[in-house]
Amino acid sequence: MHDFYQHIYEQQLAVLEMPSNKKICGWATKILDVLFPERNSGEMKSVDDVKLAFGQFELELEQLLSKSKACGHCNHAQVAHQFFERIPALYELMCQDADALMDGDPAAQNKREVVRTYPGFFAICIFRMANELHRLGVPLIPRILTEHAHSKTGIDIHPGATIGHHLHIDHGTGLVIGETCTIGNYVKLYQGVTLGALSVDKVLSNVKRHPTIEDHVIIYSGATILGGETRIGHHSVIGGNVWLTSSVEPYTTVYHQATAKFIDSKPII
Repeated sequence: MHDFYQHIYEQQLAVLEMPSNKKICGWATKILDVLFPERNSGEMKSVDDVKLAFGQFELELEQLLSKSKACGHCNHAQVAHQFFERIPALYELMCQDADALMDGDPAAQNKREVVRTYPGFFAICIFRMANELHRLGVPLIPRILTEHAHSKTGIDIHPGATIGHHLHIDHGTGLVIGETCTIGNYVKLYQGVTLGALSVDKVLSNVKRHPTIEDHVIIYSGATILGGETRIGHHSVIGGNVWLTSSVEPYTTVYHQATAKFIDSKPII
């Protein structure tokens, strides 16, 4: 047992300074609260307040990176600065995603409702930040962020996925987007859609395993699209509960034709 206790103690030492998931996710949430004051009461009284807030967020990211021990060779200050140089572009993408939800959902009353209540908007915003950190070579933290969004919304997006602008996630519960998935612009995804891999063999970790979804595609609830060579052509519509492992040409509609039976259950008098 002594060897076991020694092993556990060494594991404790290895993560002693690791920031908690709560702290990492809180950092990202605070950024969203400043970018979109609809999410929270606006507290910024001047441009200087905004500048000061983002300076503090950059310092916090540098500290998170330094304490995570996941990337000992990284220049943490440089990575944090590069991330925040990308914030205006990320904000533009997030605004375009909000516009896509407003334009595509008849139930959306205004942007404030979308920003404050729509799980799809929250999930894609967290993904945008996690994806940028992933591109900068930051380990672990991007996955912590997207799993936080997953736990809150039921929407599972790997931070390594490539997603274009104006993504519309309607409802979203049960949506899965894999690591090597590529999604174009003006794509609309409903709940329960899986954009996954044909095989989960570990030897395929550096291979494109997930499908490519071109521009202006709509994929309805429960559809499953698998495989790295599977491509859904632009302006196609994939119906609910469809199972696809092969490519679809542009402007194609694919639907599942179910056999439904109706039984007269009225009581016999």
